[in-house]
Amino acid sequence: MSKNVCGERLINGIVKENPTFVMMLGMCPTLAVTSSAMNGLGMGLSTTVVLILSNMLISALRKIIPDKVRIPAFIVIVASFVTIVQLLLQAYIPFLYSALGVYIPLIVVNCIILGRAEAYASKNPVIASAFDGIGMGLGFTMGLTLIGIFREILGSGSIFGFTILPSAVNISIFVMAPGAFFVLAGLTALQNKLKMPSATNKEEEDEEEKEVENA
Repeated sequence: MSKNVCGERLINGIVKENPTFVMMLGMCPTLAVTSSAMNGLGMGLSTTVVLILSNMLISALRKIIPDKVRIPAFIVIVASFVTIVQLLLQAYIPFLYSALGVYIPLIVVNCIILGRAEAYASKNPVIASAFDGIGMGLGFTMGLTLIGIFREILGSGSIFGFTILPSAVNISIFVMAPGAFFVLAGLTALQNKLKMPSATNKEEEDEEEKEVENA
C-alpha cells in the first residue's frame, strides 16, 4: 500500500472532506452532545473506533458479502462494534457513558460510518480503508471537540471542566440547543472564509495568464 494513498486518506478526512464542517454529516450527535468539550471528544473518539474497525472488517469481507444484502450486513457489523464500545464505556468511563446516553447506540445509523462503508471500504483494500476511517474519524472528532470547546467556554466559562471565566460573563444559551447551531454556523463560516483566499488567488492567477496570452 502506497504511503501517498494513506496520507491522502488522512488529509481527505481531516481537511478536504471534513465530516462536520465540509460534508455536514452526523449532525445529530454534532448538535446534541457537544455541550462540553469532553462530551464532544468522547463521542468523536467512540465514533472513530467504530469507523476504523468496521471499515477494516467490511473491506476484508468485501468479496464475500453478497451485493444484495450488503447494507444489512454493514449495519450488523457496525452494530456489533458499537455494542462493544458501549459496554467498554459503561464499564470503564461511566460518567461519559451517562453523558452521551442514547447517542452511543445511535452511532449504528451514523451516516458517516455507513457512507464510508458503502463508498470506500467495500471497494478498497483493508489498510487504505483503515486510514480512511482514521482520517474521517479524526476529522469528526476535531469538529465535535472544537464545537464543544466554544460552547463550554461561552456557556459555562470552563474548558474540560476547568473554570477559566467568571460566571458573570457566561451566556447560557450556548450550552442549550440553539447554541449548537450558532457555534456550528460560526465555525463553518470561518472555515469557508479561510478557504476563500486561495480560491480567489487562483482565479486572479488564471486571469493574469489569460491577459498574458492575449497580449
